[in-house]
Amino acid sequence: MIRNKVHWKKIFVSIDETCDTDACYEANVINGTLEIGGPGEVFLLRSEVLKSINHSTICKLFDRSMFLLWPEGIRHDDVLLFVTDAAPYIVKAGKSIKSFYTKLVHVTCLAHALHRMTEEVRSEFLQVDALVSRTKKIFIKAPARKIHFKAAAPGVPLPPEPIITRWRTWTDAAIYHCDHFQIVKNIIHSMKMEDVRAIEAVQEQFSCIEMEGQLAFIKANFSSLTEGIQCLQDRGATLEDSLALVKKIATDLEKVSGDIGKMVSRKMKSVLDKNLGYETLCSISQILSGESFSAFSIEEELTASDLVHFKYAPVVSADVERSFSKYKNVLSDSRHALTFKNLRMLTVIYCNSE
Repeated sequence: MIRNKVHWKKIFVSIDETCDTDACYEANVINGTLEIGGPGEVFLLRSEVLKSINHSTICKLFDRSMFLLWPEGIRHDDVLLFVTDAAPYIVKAGKSIKSFYTKLVHVTCLAHALHRMTEEVRSEFLQVDALVSRTKKIFIKAPARKIHFKAAAPGVPLPPEPIITRWRTWTDAAIYHCDHFQIVKNIIHSMKMEDVRAIEAVQEQFSCIEMEGQLAFIKANFSSLTEGIQCLQDRGATLEDSLALVKKIATDLEKVSGDIGKMVSRKMKSVLDKNLGYETLCSISQILSGESFSAFSIEEELTASDLVHFKYAPVVSADVERSFSKYKNVLSDSRHALTFKNLRMLTVIYCNSE
């Protein structure tokens, strides 16, 4: 089915890996078509367990995946875009892959770049981080406290339970506490002290005289990061719109006053400067939008007929991240007796059934 869908079409590829519950390195390969008239179709092409994760194993996985797609002979000139995270080993792999796929543009995920900015913000606001973390802890696996919260504040959502490695969740939590600070503070101060240490620790954070000011600063200056991550993950945006969003966020960060604003802005510039594919995509977008017609800065061997296929090119690796979520749903406690071959087939069917 996938071969028929991509036959004679230009494609993009996205690869990422995760460590599953059995401590195995599982790598997924996503491919999708690059259409001119709208967003292309996206497929989970391959899922493999790798003995180790390095640039060599990623290069080999990429090549095996392309051979699976084109067993009669890999169509190197039809692979135009490679979207990954910014891990050093995969950046190194991208450089090696480009020597065989000379039209390939390798861009590291721009949503992940914005997530790195939220990590910078988090590292500068340790008191807010402690507030978010400790509030999360007193509500996890505590149904009585959740019932108490809902009764005391009907219509107010429960405090979020951010997962630090999951994009935007920490910033969303900080914004939540900015919006509902006094309500949550009053509820926590009214709780029974059956777990004195945990509740006292949270009360201490809510009593910090700078807490509300720090939360207000985060929401006022960095909420665009979480909004940007969400927008970039949504399918269907044009390349021009996606890049314009990233540029606007970078400009907004430059306007943030103080040392923290300067630090985050410098980090943003550094991350984008290291992402060589970002510069190439900006040049392509300028051509497609009519802003500039010079292709001089594009090093890849792309022709005019290739460039048009970047109109709806993705700039995030969200699709491969979604495939891991589905993989974990397939890998339930009752399915650990499955061989990886059968598990792989189930995951591919599940991901491509939409």
